[in-house]
Amino acid sequence: MTGPLLRLSGVQTHIGRYHILHGVDLEVPEGRTTVLLGRNGAGKTTTLRTIMGLWRASAGALQFGGRDITRMETPDIARLGIAYVPETMGVFTQLTVRENFLLATAGGRFDQRRLQGVFGLFPILEQKFDQTAGGLSGGQKQMLAVARAMLEPCRLMIVDEPTKGLAPSIITTLIEAFRLLADAGTTILLVEQNFHLARSVGDGVAAMDDGRVVHAGRMADLAADEALQARLLGLSLAAHQ
Repeated sequence: MTGPLLRLSGVQTHIGRYHILHGVDLEVPEGRTTVLLGRNGAGKTTTLRTIMGLWRASAGALQFGGRDITRMETPDIARLGIAYVPETMGVFTQLTVRENFLLATAGGRFDQRRLQGVFGLFPILEQKFDQTAGGLSGGQKQMLAVARAMLEPCRLMIVDEPTKGLAPSIITTLIEAFRLLADAGTTILLVEQNFHLARSVGDGVAAMDDGRVVHAGRMADLAADEALQARLLGLSLAAHQ
């Protein structure tokens, strides 16, 4: 186990007059997949958006690769090698799949090896490559959002609830995609409610409640402890499938 690639220390975030994060301490080990769990409203999405600089931390510190990113702007954070797949997917619906992909590439040119790897995982995107993204189904748009983040090498991929509303067959494809990324050395921070995916890809887990991380440990240990699941999440993780 290597040291953390990403570290949050006492991070607080206000959105307008609302105090959302109340001192988040979180470590994401390099080369591992960490799953962020918690009830709705616990602060998971706010944590991801604060990491990306979309919302500014009002206190505390964020470090990536040993570098302080607390006050950095979002484009500069992304250039350090962080890919972000938001819950809203961020798909440009009036552009084609090809054009959505090109926006995610360095210099507007495809790495053909990575592109073919994406098509191997998501063949429907190759079939619809020159069609507008607005004509894709919800599941296909989620595939596009994840695939777009895979087109360029990154040190950390941050993904917010990728399986929300998706069919089981598409979730299986996403599991394969995250496993391939992890095998290639990409560190992943994942917010997810579907425990089948979380257990399948997660090495570590952090549980949030009321704007704080209240538990951190191995995913395998949480998966085996229904009492801990109930205490942290209010129900067993099997109910999240």
